Amino acid sequence: MPLDPNTGVFYTLHGQGRPLMITLPLMASHTEIFGAAAQTMLDGYLGALVDRYRVLLVDYPGIGGSRDIAPQDLTADRVCADLLGVARTAGFDGFAYWGYSWSGAVGLQLAARTDRLTALVIGGWPPLDAPYREILEAARRKLPNPEPSSLKILRNPAQYGQWIAYYESMAGWNERDAVERIACPCMVYFGSEGDLIEAGVPVTIASRIRQHRGVLEAAGWTVHELAGQDHGAAALPAAVVPPVRAFLDAALP
Repeated sequence: MPLDPNTGVFYTLHGQGRPLMITLPLMASHTEIFGAAAQTMLDGYLGALVDRYRVLLVDYPGIGGSRDIAPQDLTADRVCADLLGVARTAGFDGFAYWGYSWSGAVGLQLAARTDRLTALVIGGWPPLDAPYREILEAARRKLPNPEPSSLKILRNPAQYGQWIAYYESMAGWNERDAVERIACPCMVYFGSEGDLIEAGVPVTIASRIRQHRGVLEAAGWTVHELAGQDHGAAALPAAVVPPVRAFLDAALP
């Protein structure tokens, strides 16, 4: 289980076949962070993928076995450079990327910056009209007292400021232009009940994906709605992995 000396990112590799990076909610130190009970979730993902995919998991940003990152250094440019760097260290040149929520938003940044992605899967985050301003405001409100779920993976409460730094770094990003230029096959999936209220701020995720579904599908995106699921759907591999696996198998024959 190596540490990339260039990026300081700790990673693990599983299975053989097509290169596939999966970021949050999975981590290289998944059970060390979440406890033995989380092994079921990890096995649910890997067990359904490793027969055909070489899966790269990472501890990022600055969690688990990875080196610390100063909160103010967690910019979109830094995140993308680190993930592309650890992918190359792991032997991935071209690779498919799969991320959920914040990591789904990161996938859009990656796809806008590199031609190394062979497929893009984002869950729980709208490719168009995403609530960046709202999630930034919620993060600012939470900074004095981060929720326990965040502190479970962060090393100290001050590290929560990295989310503010990340979203502030995206000021002026031309979302629609960047998304229109993504050339690889793309999929977005979401729980039908996946709208959130964070620190009193409405963060509409499911509603915005549903609103732009026609535009996305016309542009070639696969859009998959998980009926009856909320934003926690990522913890349910039996619901999430089959449609994503079907997309990847078709996109990467």
